[in-house]
Amino acid sequence: MTGERPDAAVGEPRAADTAPAQPFIRPYRREDRDAVFEICLRTAAGGGDATGVYSDDALMPEVFALPYVEYAPDLAFVVDDGKGRALGYILGVADTRAFVEWWTREWGPAFRTRHPHAGPPTGRNPGYTEEQLLAAGADPNRMLIPEVDAYPAHLHIDLLPDLQGQGFGRRLIDTLRAALAEQGVAAVHLGMDPANTAARAFYDRLGFHELPSSRPDAPLLGIATS
Repeated sequence: MTGERPDAAVGEPRAADTAPAQPFIRPYRREDRDAVFEICLRTAAGGGDATGVYSDDALMPEVFALPYVEYAPDLAFVVDDGKGRALGYILGVADTRAFVEWWTREWGPAFRTRHPHAGPPTGRNPGYTEEQLLAAGADPNRMLIPEVDAYPAHLHIDLLPDLQGQGFGRRLIDTLRAALAEQGVAAVHLGMDPANTAARAFYDRLGFHELPSSRPDAPLLGIATS
């Protein structure tokens, strides 16, 4: 006996084959790069869509996402929709000082060549101006916060709206913290947009605390990896 139903049609889908795909967390893959670009762009305006906010939609991803998957793909994790498409990510580096050195040497010069000056106004007038964004891409030393030796790692996390409120943010944070702990990193920090009050509430619930150099206009939060 094969265990098949005698009346089963050839090629008929089984229940397991027709079950809806379930999102899950997995390591970043090179083919996720375009999705990381899109997720960053669509969440870069205080958690909302930044498409068209700046003269070049590549600016936000080239400052706050793509350098991380270039430098430390082993510390990048995505939420897969169950069909291979990334809907959210967490990106990190274990040693911010080493990352700054790499950025100065490898990423910064090419960034400045691609974006030598601000483009024409878009009429959106973001609080974080294009000039500030260009300066951030050209000056990685901004990442050397006073607490960098005690909190040497840092991270960026973004989820598309459809994925929010399902527990994936917490699970991504836990995944990165565990990966950093395995590398012997004791603590991690992040900077955030003060306008994103929902994100701040999320970090508070997870146990992040303000660092001494945190400011109302530039919050800095940290947490132990274990």
